[in-house]
Amino acid sequence: MKFRKHIKEEFGLRQFDIAPLIDIIFILLIFFMLTSSFMIQPGIRVDLPRTVTHQALQVKRVSITVSSEDVLYLGSKVVTDKELESYLLSNRENIKSVFIKADKNSSLGRVVEVWDLCRKANLSYVNIATTHVKE
Repeated sequence: MKFRKHIKEEFGLRQFDIAPLIDIIFILLIFFMLTSSFMIQPGIRVDLPRTVTHQALQVKRVSITVSSEDVLYLGSKVVTDKELESYLLSNRENIKSVFIKADKNSSLGRVVEVWDLCRKANLSYVNIATTHVKE
């Protein structure tokens, strides 16, 4: 049995169907948007001191910021020493870790005051934020 080949010759330019290509591009765009992580920092400008050694923290923590003008922020809210102390004392069972972000131009005494407030509330995991410098 002999089969005949049906060959059709095409003349001119063949047009591509662009719809599947656009679908693939949108799927890749959605994939990269969902898999990338975005870190949004609060609107407080803090210039962190630099270190050569570093260790990344993965636990949920309370963030206390000391600005260059020695103003205290709990998250993004301005607080006084008394408000910070009462917050730490009332929530010490729920707080796993305290993260102090102090501007490098803030006074050391102010950072030590915040550290003492944390120790007064019997919080054992107090960390200070720094910026890692690659050697």
